[in-house]
Amino acid sequence: MRQPRRRPQPAWLALIALAVAALLGGSLLAPAAVAGGRGDGDHHSVTQESPIGVQAKDMKGWAAAQRSGDAERRAEKGTKKRAGKLLPRLTRAIGPKARNAPAAPEPGQAKTLVLYDNAGPFGHLGELYAMGVANLGGRFGTVTAKPVQNYAPGELETFDATVYVGSTYYGEDIPDAVPQDLYLDILLSERPVIWMGENIWNMANSISLQEFEYKYGWDPTSSFYETGGSVGDITKVEYRGQTLTRKIPAGQDPGVLHPAISTGADAPPVTELATAVDTAGATETTFPWAIRSANLTYLGEIPFTFVSETDRIIAFQDLLFDALAPATAEQHRALVRLEDISPMSNATQLRSIADYLKSQNIQYGINVIPVYTDPKGVQNNGVARTVRLAQRPALVNTLKYMLANGAVLMDHGYTHQYGNLDNPYNGLSASDFEFFRAHVDANDFVVYDGPVAEDSSTWAQGRITSALNEFAAVGLPKPKLWTTPHYAASATDYKVFAQNFDARLERSLYFSGTLTGAPVDSSRYLGQFFPYPVTDVYGTKVLPENIGSYEPLASNNNPPRLAEDLIKSAKANLAVRDGFASFYYHPTHPVAPLKEIVEGFTALGYTFVNPESLL
Repeated sequence: MRQPRRRPQPAWLALIALAVAALLGGSLLAPAAVAGGRGDGDHHSVTQESPIGVQAKDMKGWAAAQRSGDAERRAEKGTKKRAGKLLPRLTRAIGPKARNAPAAPEPGQAKTLVLYDNAGPFGHLGELYAMGVANLGGRFGTVTAKPVQNYAPGELETFDATVYVGSTYYGEDIPDAVPQDLYLDILLSERPVIWMGENIWNMANSISLQEFEYKYGWDPTSSFYETGGSVGDITKVEYRGQTLTRKIPAGQDPGVLHPAISTGADAPPVTELATAVDTAGATETTFPWAIRSANLTYLGEIPFTFVSETDRIIAFQDLLFDALAPATAEQHRALVRLEDISPMSNATQLRSIADYLKSQNIQYGINVIPVYTDPKGVQNNGVARTVRLAQRPALVNTLKYMLANGAVLMDHGYTHQYGNLDNPYNGLSASDFEFFRAHVDANDFVVYDGPVAEDSSTWAQGRITSALNEFAAVGLPKPKLWTTPHYAASATDYKVFAQNFDARLERSLYFSGTLTGAPVDSSRYLGQFFPYPVTDVYGTKVLPENIGSYEPLASNNNPPRLAEDLIKSAKANLAVRDGFASFYYHPTHPVAPLKEIVEGFTALGYTFVNPESLL
């Protein structure tokens, strides 16, 4: 996955600083080689993104296990018939709610059940994927997440919708952990169920293929990830008029299930919701990526790996509306924030950008670092230097001018760097991580190493308090919004941020152990961004940043990201019926690219809104 690129420096430093990093946002990864995604953000990389993608060794092994299980199941097919285990129980009393289509929940009041696998050598991935679903579910109401084996009979009827994340391939080596009661409850219910990934064939075998096909109109037992001996090269997903990307490194693609849809005259209708496009051959071939019949929506893969701003995850983000808020009206809003403003920022540049945004009646966020420090003298001929807002009255006056003309103040850390260490670059404010350790490896990738040595609630609160005191000392208001420097902090830190701010506007990290209550494993986490405001698994409101930033120079294995790239990402996100296009911009860049982006978003139909209006 791409790595966090360092944030832009003054022009004279930019040439020296090409080798700095960023990561991407929305998948899983561990602090080692990061795979599948672009880097974390204000590191100012391609998009300020936290790691998104799965650790390379995990993804390769997990993908191989899925392909192997698929091959075994194909070999088994036809050699032995599995009798339906639950068919004799179909007369079980089920109550009126299971027979009648349930009423849609009130807006913001939906209750979602997320079930996930945790068995097998890659069982830890299940919790990470489940956190991704749970965070998105926080857009619609409350979410309960637990291992699938803990499902209680009839529980499905107490939720507005259920999502099962099938990440462990149950077969000969790993016994099926999905309770038979869940299979039966899904069959008998009218409540929406979203099933992604593996084991749908086990449901058909348990309740009997005849019953499954009679209700759902397709045969999972004859549906496989491979066709013609290969999973192909599925590079695109078509959804709601948009072409979404799917970029999986060679050897790490588990494939997308090809559903065997029944063709008989009496077969119930199956709706193709999204289409997978295989470009492996001379001619593109297509097949359903997501289908719906009766109460069951099925996705042929788990779309939380190797995610980008134009990725097929967008289709899943929108499909949740069908289950949890079907009456949602179509609207498309945009957010912009100005990034990495510090006591060393150029007040003239800031005012010119502020005047342009005011001329367009655009309200926006300003991410301010209250204390600039250069402990190694990188920008001061080797002499250490620290500058506070109070020492820059003209800059403070400009910030107040911005606040009076459409801006809202946001806190972007205390110093946006860590002590006098390279973390990972040079110890300079706005270049380095503040709440997480990182280094750049021999291949010019940024590697996440984990929380800082002294990480604790007390330590994190001390930095927040110091930052807020700096704002107060120059007469600036207390910020309501927070953006974590380089989008990386510990689970402990995120909880402290929640105690001090109404919301975060960012991409974030979600660590193994968060759902289970086990000790947090900082080496296993999900990096995620959102297309709409959510309440995440930390219990905090998170505002979207799903488009990234304008970055004219390549760095840390991230290519340049120009205005046209941000506009393309915004176009792809039109597939989310009530979605945002949220980006950030460094005021060290000229006004012209910002103007191009704003005009491009507006032409697509986006309306810019005040970030604080979403609180």
